[in-house]
Amino acid sequence: MLKAGIIGVGRLGSIHLRIYKESKNIGEIFLADTNKEACKDHGLPSYTDYKKLADKVNLVSITTPTSSHFEIARFFLERQIPVLIEKPMTDELEKAEKIITIAKKNKTLAFVGHVERYNSAYLKVKKSIKNPLFIECHRLSPYPGRSLDIGVVLDLMIHDLDIILDLVGDKIKKIEAKGVKVLSRKEDIANCRIDFQKGCVANITSSRISAKKERKIRIFMPNRYISIDYANQSVEVYRKEKNKISRTSLAIEKEEPLKKEINHFISLVNEKSSDPSFAEGAKDALAAAEKIEKIINFSK
Repeated sequence: MLKAGIIGVGRLGSIHLRIYKESKNIGEIFLADTNKEACKDHGLPSYTDYKKLADKVNLVSITTPTSSHFEIARFFLERQIPVLIEKPMTDELEKAEKIITIAKKNKTLAFVGHVERYNSAYLKVKKSIKNPLFIECHRLSPYPGRSLDIGVVLDLMIHDLDIILDLVGDKIKKIEAKGVKVLSRKEDIANCRIDFQKGCVANITSSRISAKKERKIRIFMPNRYISIDYANQSVEVYRKEKNKISRTSLAIEKEEPLKKEINHFISLVNEKSSDPSFAEGAKDALAAAEKIEKIINFSK
């Protein structure tokens, strides 16, 4: 049985805790949070200094504010303790590159939580998406009052950047972007257009000041397009058949994406995997997000 640590016991950390408790592969669980009150109701060993977990755990989830990800991940990776870092990987590309270097040097898993990769709706159609021509994404949510140390690009848009880069598998040729601050010190709403070298175009809109939630992606290919609703885990496929457009709703076996993600992380730890691809994919998404933020800030 593995011993798990959770660094940062806020909203997301509490969900990680529930999933670890449900896992048959996890025995003891230890918590760390600079706020003692965050841990007191869980009835588990807890500390205000995450470093005290080093000799107690076999793996850790890092669910703290993004600005602290690098130092915490480095500490555990240097001690050959696998880490699950919630997205975004770090707040700077250079730090992400250092994490990958440290993980490889210590032959230790650095896993990054890009949860939409585990969405049942996405997994249902991923293999059928070949050479997309145009991709449109909308990720909208009401004002969260949290994660305000980063803007909407790193907070929300990075989910779609990760999926798009995974689907397109091509280098970025050009980016155009706009974003504005409304309720916080960082951009709260942003839009970007990405042109890829082989011709695919992606248009992405992200907002954390909308009246309702929406998490959708539409992928257009010759004679068909696929619409994925991440929130409802549903898929509709539209096809041109002769002179008519047909619509098919696919049957999806709905599962909790975060649970699938964490269980995958646990299985990799059990296998003693140090696969760098999870961190490298997250780094690529972060690199695109960083370019978009620079364009937004330069255009002001």
